[in-house]
Amino acid sequence: MSLNPTVIAIPVYFLLIGIELLVHRIKATKSYRLNDALTNINCGITSQVTGAFLKVLSIGFYTYIYEQFRFETIPNSAMTWIVAFIAYDFFYYWAHRMSHQVNLFWGGHSVHHQSEEYNLSVALRQSSTQIIWTSLFYTPMALVGIDPLVLLSVSGFNLLYQFWIHTESIDRLPKWFEAVMNTPSHHRVHHARNPKYIDKNHAGTFIIWDKMFGTFRVEEEKPMYGITKNLNSWNPLWANIAHYSDMLSDLKTIPKASDKLKYIFKKPGWLPDSLGGYRAPLEVDKTTHQKYDLHAVKAVNTYVFIHYVILLIGTAFFLFNMERFDKNLLEKSVMAGLIILSTISFGALFESKNWAFPLEVLRLLLIPMTLIYFFTELELSPILICSALTYILGSLFWLLKTRSVTSQTVNNS
Repeated sequence: MSLNPTVIAIPVYFLLIGIELLVHRIKATKSYRLNDALTNINCGITSQVTGAFLKVLSIGFYTYIYEQFRFETIPNSAMTWIVAFIAYDFFYYWAHRMSHQVNLFWGGHSVHHQSEEYNLSVALRQSSTQIIWTSLFYTPMALVGIDPLVLLSVSGFNLLYQFWIHTESIDRLPKWFEAVMNTPSHHRVHHARNPKYIDKNHAGTFIIWDKMFGTFRVEEEKPMYGITKNLNSWNPLWANIAHYSDMLSDLKTIPKASDKLKYIFKKPGWLPDSLGGYRAPLEVDKTTHQKYDLHAVKAVNTYVFIHYVILLIGTAFFLFNMERFDKNLLEKSVMAGLIILSTISFGALFESKNWAFPLEVLRLLLIPMTLIYFFTELELSPILICSALTYILGSLFWLLKTRSVTSQTVNNS
């Protein structure tokens, strides 16, 4: 079973999201939308699934530095863990800050900021590529001799801490706590697209880093959330590549090779003076701004939600049994591919894409067939075969009905 604290805490995440949903419903607070919340979680699923492959590179690199180049060997103890937790948070601050200051790095981190809402589901909206750019920042810990297992532990608990600060349900906390620790108020500033708030409060656990290095901003007026160029999509794959796509488009317009290199490592929004210079973020008119919110019909929402619950169970099984899947790269890759395919299909259904229906049909056929093929220890009993056929045919019938309802709605509108 996986010992990753982030994976182990998955049930707690969903319990707290459920509690927040209930509280918001009682208070008539509108901070959750099904399409937005599921896309947030889809990005988290995609991040965890791809992380099953990419973390081998990041942890492998850290372990290599630790084994070959460390100056000392620090024995594992409670004090070592505390020091490592503080050190990790310090380097996290700089990795996070540079993810906002370097265009290439922002391509990974921007995923976390794309939601125009601010609730606990946003905490799960993680990037699949950010780990590629930020892994290098923690190498000093390897050089001084902090065990890779300690790094894994403190990084997991650092991420756990940051879950609860993604909420509007908690206002200001006692001054002594706000002075030292990162809080919902501090982090709301960080997720804001208001120009005065952009690139502020990069802290993970301790807000003192922002106060020490000049990036702290106190929350004043209610923030507007999201990025300066809206994603306008519920597709988690596009969410992960949208900024890189924009970068390629910009690079094609930049004639000089030296400026192309600068563009990659300069602040997001930078262009050479010959093309107009830096594109500063603009204020958003709160009275006229409309959030991206393509409304699928209720039948589609219900269909996606039920199948999404099944996907979450399958994803949890995949993540909690990573030791098994690590022994068979093909099986691991196929399972990861099916999970990511599902998230893309659900996003397409929310957006009523022309290719959503055939993709979902393909998904419905692939999942039971693939599971039966790979899980060869399962006896192909009549019950198992009938269950698979019931799942496929029942879902196809339901899907056809939702498509019919969607078509009627479009024709009547």
